[in-house]
Amino acid sequence: MTRAADRAVARLTAAVLAVKPLAAELAGPIRVTAAESGTAATALLESGTRSTGGGMRAELAGLLARVARHAGVTGLTLVPDTGELGAFEQVISDRLGLAGIAADLAGPEAVSWLRPADVDRVAAAAVAAGFDTMYAKRTIAAADGVPLNVYRAGTGNEHEPVVLIPACGMPAALIESWLRLLARDRHVLTWESRGLFDASGHAGDFAVDIDTQAADLFTVLDHAGLTGAHLVAQCGGAVIALAAAAARPERIASLSLWHGAYGFAENCPTTNHQQDLIELMTMAASGRSTAAAIQAMFYRTALNGTPRELAHLVLYPFANPELFYRYCRVNTGLTGADVERYLDRVKQPVLVVTSTDDVTAAPEGSRRVAAGLPNARLRVRPHGDHIALFQADDALVRVAIDFIADCPGFL
Repeated sequence: MTRAADRAVARLTAAVLAVKPLAAELAGPIRVTAAESGTAATALLESGTRSTGGGMRAELAGLLARVARHAGVTGLTLVPDTGELGAFEQVISDRLGLAGIAADLAGPEAVSWLRPADVDRVAAAAVAAGFDTMYAKRTIAAADGVPLNVYRAGTGNEHEPVVLIPACGMPAALIESWLRLLARDRHVLTWESRGLFDASGHAGDFAVDIDTQAADLFTVLDHAGLTGAHLVAQCGGAVIALAAAAARPERIASLSLWHGAYGFAENCPTTNHQQDLIELMTMAASGRSTAAAIQAMFYRTALNGTPRELAHLVLYPFANPELFYRYCRVNTGLTGADVERYLDRVKQPVLVVTSTDDVTAAPEGSRRVAAGLPNARLRVRPHGDHIALFQADDALVRVAIDFIADCPGFL
């Protein structure tokens, strides 16, 4: 294959790996398309007799099938157009970018050079460089037997380790930039919320209270053989961080709490968006039939406000009624916790970060948490939301790195 063809196959393999968690939660077949209105690539799919005699579309379908086998993804089926795709099928189609792959392979010889052995070679290399491999995914058992997917990066033995606590229910790949940038000089760990990942065989009515979720953090530390760590937590993960630091202060050196979604027993500050989400999730968490009735409305609302490049990750917990039910139960375990009971017990240095215009988690909640902590710094950014947080650049992560560097450690 040409280098351009190599890159196209590698890019397709990376895209298939990216949609793998979402695809695994959807009932097959999963229809995908390369059609994009008005693009030259779309016309190419219908023209030209390629090496197999079946045209570009047939060869693209064959390539997708071969790459999907390497990635361990089943059910992807190439169809001619977007007319009847479901919302999740469209999300997956957008992420695969098959029109762009077709354009890259549209030269007079490129597709005929896609020999199976060459596709296998490039796809296998791309799988070996994928997120799960790069970040050493392991599935371990929590104290109550619920599976936890743990990821780790970096070997910075001269610095104390960091545990990232992501937004509840979101795939770890959503915070890849945080993992990568923090791991330049530190050992970094993260895990995915209990019961929501690789847990189809586990009963759905597992413990979701905040103390159990905080205990998962210590299970992750123990698995890695670490006595303690600095915590960097986002959204609902900030509640887990506070509970863990209050319960086992000797194991937590510092906390960085980013755009936390906090609950209070009285006068709980929430944005309108946040309050609507809490009410819907509380209803859905009450039972599977209610969750099934709410799911379709919920994911369509989430889809409207999510950038295309992140939709395959952000929409993961809405993929089916059972997963949505579990997601709402785990989330209400956090939103229903009164964080005020932890604040005076958290003596560690704490960085509390919010922005003036976050509509997902009320900035006033972060101000209230910072005011109640004995050793906190409050940083209010002029702008910032959860999407920008997930796509963090070096400057944003540097704020956390610099704060950790200023904190007394535990080694």
